[in-house]
Amino acid sequence: MRKYSLMAGLMLAASMGGGAMAEEFNVDALIEAARKEPPITVYGVSGRIVDTAEAFSKTYGLQATGKKVNEAGQADLVIREFQAGNVLGDVSLGMDAGSAVAQVLPEGIAESWTPPDLAADIAEGLRNPLVVISDPQVWTYNTEKYDACPVKNIWELTEPTWKGKVAMLDPLEKPLYADWFNQLETHHDAAIAKAYEDHFGKKLETDEPSATAAWVKAYAANGPLIGDSTVVSEAIGAAAQAEPFFGITATAKYRDNESKGLKLGLCDTIQPFAGFLYPSYGLIAAKSDSPNTAKLFIRFLMTEEGIANQMVDGKPSGNGKLALPADEASGIAGHMDQLLTFSASTVGDDFDKRQDWQDLWRVNYKK
Repeated sequence: MRKYSLMAGLMLAASMGGGAMAEEFNVDALIEAARKEPPITVYGVSGRIVDTAEAFSKTYGLQATGKKVNEAGQADLVIREFQAGNVLGDVSLGMDAGSAVAQVLPEGIAESWTPPDLAADIAEGLRNPLVVISDPQVWTYNTEKYDACPVKNIWELTEPTWKGKVAMLDPLEKPLYADWFNQLETHHDAAIAKAYEDHFGKKLETDEPSATAAWVKAYAANGPLIGDSTVVSEAIGAAAQAEPFFGITATAKYRDNESKGLKLGLCDTIQPFAGFLYPSYGLIAAKSDSPNTAKLFIRFLMTEEGIANQMVDGKPSGNGKLALPADEASGIAGHMDQLLTFSASTVGDDFDKRQDWQDLWRVNYKK
């Protein structure tokens, strides 16, 4: 496994930043250059990428095809296509963040590009790599069973009351959860320790290397229900349950409150965080035959026209001028400051330590 240091990450960010911000940019010239290039294919983790590609094609008179490919699958495809010299995917949206920062970008397999004319609307920490959109994973309860969130502190989830009654995706299958553990330890371990003290009334004493590791160990040992996103959301939100699960799930599942009659509610009182924001980077294949079309597509994604169909799922755009819809089902817009935001500077470290966190989970998990 290729190791990725913090210094390497900072150097990578610096190399991608200043030039793109300073260069002269003319969107009409970009469009004209794109019209001389072949059609593009775009990989996205959401099936909505198909509609986005169709909208792009209609808007610019260019041909783009969207294909749904999961996070890990995108990383694998992009790496293999580069090695084979046969690029099929010109743009990647939502690639596994650790693979992107630790492998794909440093090796020159793909590149990050921030539209210069929109850069002022994109927070500096979201430009390199460019975060097109973020996917909130939030602690969730059943609003039919409870008038308010029944959990105030994540350490409650290590106690007998919630043994076998918390639902989530499998950290062994969805590395973003292992990466979340590492982000907690790296940037917010003091908050995890304080949450312990607030809940138990005493300071944490543990043989584990961090408060986060102690929490992960105890949480895994309390036997959370592991399932896919549908299993998790229905375990939490299905109606007429005597003892529904608590859990963590994507805000995108809250749309099932209307379509499937679920009763999902955002737990905005739990400490220290109500969940986390997982970044979806927009990357361009280095060997693409259509680099200008790919850039134009990235710029399209940073506009309301290009990303509105994903924002309805509670996913905030990297473009700070674009607000989530007022009728978005989870209501996450009012609670962004309660979510952990992934730091790009240490995403490479998340990748390097991913196996360690998965091993900690595997050893301690009990059904």
